[in-house]
Amino acid sequence: MAADLSPEDEALPGVDDLEAFCGALRVERGLSPHTVRAYRIDLLDYLRWAARVGVDPLAVTHRQLRRYLGELDQARYARRTVNRRLSAVRGFFRWLNVTGRVESDPASVLQGPKVPASLPKVIPAADMARLLAVHGKRQLDGTPRVQTPQDMRDLALLEFLYACGARISEASGLALDGVDFEQRQVKVLGKGAKERIIPLHEMALDAMRGYLLAARPKLLAGRGCDRFFVSSRGNPMGTDAMRKMFKATVRAAGLDDSLSPHDMRHTFATDLLSGGADLRSVQEMLGHVSLSTTQIYTHVSPERLRAVHAAAHPRA
Repeated sequence: MAADLSPEDEALPGVDDLEAFCGALRVERGLSPHTVRAYRIDLLDYLRWAARVGVDPLAVTHRQLRRYLGELDQARYARRTVNRRLSAVRGFFRWLNVTGRVESDPASVLQGPKVPASLPKVIPAADMARLLAVHGKRQLDGTPRVQTPQDMRDLALLEFLYACGARISEASGLALDGVDFEQRQVKVLGKGAKERIIPLHEMALDAMRGYLLAARPKLLAGRGCDRFFVSSRGNPMGTDAMRKMFKATVRAAGLDDSLSPHDMRHTFATDLLSGGADLRSVQEMLGHVSLSTTQIYTHVSPERLRAVHAAAHPRA
């Protein structure tokens, strides 16, 4: 059983199958601990509902599952949350069916509520400069500042995220030998344990090189670690610590507190496309399986659209 399960959760019908499913997500699909934890949280909610209403969670009908979704809607859960819960239940029943634990898949016929399309949040250039200056060698006005080892690490991490659009889990899992300073590129391990190589620009490499040579040894204090980014105690820097650092940096920069590390990824992709990069290249750098996933970033600036229209339209 997972260490984060309460005694009440451990007694839920279907929890053994849930844990086996989470194990398959981790081992067979190579999903990150953060993603597996999210699946577990959503599916535990489903198992608790089934126990509360007195139904077998592995032998429900599609009508009973609709009742579950209906109760989420009545409780005023956001549509995205309802769809995420449904996605978890679908994945669970698909796996139960494939592994022979159940004979039918009642979740396959269900559809979630429609969610209005929304554009990814992008960090404007001026705000990005403020964000990166928090841990930089100089303040925004050019005044020099003394960097602590933590500053150097945090600047390297922020520059890395913006330079290559890596997911926070990929930054946490970045191997020490995954950064090739000579070839100016980095090798990250993405979803499904798929490796990809992404170029890095010189500003990011400079920050990462400074951290590697001057700050990382001080943070390690003689300990060994095969991860590139390490904590103040010399351990691999986890995703939670990275998110906490990012939030603190956002507040120090006086920016929108709702910004997240994933918005660095959105900004990376949008800036590349606005600068003229082709969609296939951006897809490769982001590690998207489907080009349609990358197409959400084609909301390029009005200035870029006007320039493309003027250059391409025969009457422009």
